[in-house]
Amino acid sequence: MKGHKEKKSAAALKAAFPQTIPILAGFLFLGITYGIYMNASGFSFIYPMIMSLVIFGGSLEFVAVQMLLSVFAPLQTLLMSVMIQARHLFYGIAMLDKFKGTGWKKPYLIFGMCDESFSINCSAKIPEGVDKGWFMLWVTALNQLYWFSGATIGGLLGSLITFNTEGLDFVMTAMFVVIFLDQWLKERRHYTALIGVSVSAACLLIFGADSFMVPTMACILCLLTVFRKPIAKSLEEGSDDPK
Repeated sequence: MKGHKEKKSAAALKAAFPQTIPILAGFLFLGITYGIYMNASGFSFIYPMIMSLVIFGGSLEFVAVQMLLSVFAPLQTLLMSVMIQARHLFYGIAMLDKFKGTGWKKPYLIFGMCDESFSINCSAKIPEGVDKGWFMLWVTALNQLYWFSGATIGGLLGSLITFNTEGLDFVMTAMFVVIFLDQWLKERRHYTALIGVSVSAACLLIFGADSFMVPTMACILCLLTVFRKPIAKSLEEGSDDPK
């Protein structure tokens, strides 16, 4: 019985790893940048290493750097964290059927579902004879391993190498631009992108540059909840697109 499980796991790993190779390159580079950014902000490598394990949310981890450096505001931090990662609510809804029957793997699949793991697990054609649960588990675990490795290496390099880190924090802006473009390509009708842009612009005009972030995220979360069904359908259509 144990040998059979090991064979299923090994076969799933063999099928999953090639699917994650593009993520490997991106996560290592971005993770290293994040680790260096954390070190340049005054944190030891322990911080990015642990945060990559227990948070595993790239955009949130970058934002968390400024949260840790700011005044103690637990409620604002909680709201900001929930709103930044709110899109995962819809990822989770879209994966309800796929996660059925995965047993003990399901809690980790839920915890480790990032944008890239969702994209692979939602759209990949699993080879015949490969266990679905093990395949999705390896995709999720490998992607987190890539991010963890990059963040840890970056945190260590930041301590060992001295260089001018001015402008390094712009990587967070660049990352959000890439996430926006990726989301735009995933959707056929661009519901989330249009909601995000229009609400952000409106709140910026109403509340000003210093106070618009929280009301913007609250309004976006409300609108995403209202339009949950068409958004989920658009994401599924995008993942089925042969392009």
